[in-house]
Amino acid sequence: MSRVYLDHAATTPTHPAVLEEMTPYFTSQYGNASSVHQLGRQARVAVEEARERVATCLGAEASEIVFTSGGTEADNLALKGVLAAASTKGGAAGLVTSAAEHEAILEPARYLKALGHPVTILPPAAHGAVTPTQVEEAIDDDTALVSLMHTNNETGVRTDVAGVAEVCSAHDVLLHCDAVQAAGLYDLDVDALGVDLLSLSGHKFYGPKGVGVLFVRGGVDLGPLVEGGSQERERRGGTENVPGVVGLAEALERATTAAADQRNRLRALQRRLIEGLDAAVPGEYILNTPLEEHRTAPHVVNVAFPPRDDDPLDGEMLILNLDMEGVCASAGSACQSGALEPSHVLQALDLDRETAAAALRFSLGTETTEDEIDFALEALQTTLQRMQALG
Repeated sequence: MSRVYLDHAATTPTHPAVLEEMTPYFTSQYGNASSVHQLGRQARVAVEEARERVATCLGAEASEIVFTSGGTEADNLALKGVLAAASTKGGAAGLVTSAAEHEAILEPARYLKALGHPVTILPPAAHGAVTPTQVEEAIDDDTALVSLMHTNNETGVRTDVAGVAEVCSAHDVLLHCDAVQAAGLYDLDVDALGVDLLSLSGHKFYGPKGVGVLFVRGGVDLGPLVEGGSQERERRGGTENVPGVVGLAEALERATTAAADQRNRLRALQRRLIEGLDAAVPGEYILNTPLEEHRTAPHVVNVAFPPRDDDPLDGEMLILNLDMEGVCASAGSACQSGALEPSHVLQALDLDRETAAAALRFSLGTETTEDEIDFALEALQTTLQRMQALG
């Protein structure tokens, strides 16, 4: 075994069946979906069929599906679009979110705050997610939108989305859910969840990169983020990414169908990895992924290493050394690669900066095996022993 990929929360390989579905729209059926000739009409049919397929997976109407360039754009469209529309009714509309969200939420939140919108950023509770009670206490007369992720991309912690939805509904406040890490693992029926907006990204569930979805419940007023065309019901201008949306629809159907089996299989592998840490780690470690299965998604294990004798472990070197041993893992969000700052998520969980900077996220996928878990544990042990010996 020469290389093990345990970074599926960052991205997944495109499934061969997905690529096969996409190929004609790169070659023989390459028309612009806004053109009225035959090739254009073929592309339009493909886009609308993909929209129907995605809607079916989410228990939504086709008219409620907006295709985007990915999860980050979907999140930006949700926050900026809702608050812009709500603010036209008088006063700057407010947002409630969490300190443990992806930067695709936190950066737009900072931008909106700078524009004068009231923004409340809640600290996660002890288990790592904001609770419905926290949300209820934070909502005030200015609040127009609550935005909380379904599954945390760094720790795997899950939010009680349905519980938060009940609170939001009682206060007539919209709820957006970043469900990028949940597709292919959990039922994302939007009515069962009670959400008004929901974001997905194709490359997280074995679809193509560069394409995503924002579900927008009928009746929700949402201004455009990308202007310059009337595509996506004037919510997202620009020529449609026909092969991308076709691939995303195929990938989402496959992921939704296999979700229960995938969840059970990954849970067993996750337990194997967590149970193996005691033998693999020479010294103290902190498990940032809760052991309670009802709180945690089955594909993520996050572990941090406190300083030994006031000598902090270099997290970047840890990842690079693991890579040399044949294991691909990460420090957390792939969108933060190159950043020198420790994980904001782990710091929100009250880890000190040095410990948060020495954290590893292993994330499992459809092809992960028990042998690969064991290989990764051996590689981790070898790497830690070598780094600690060098001091």
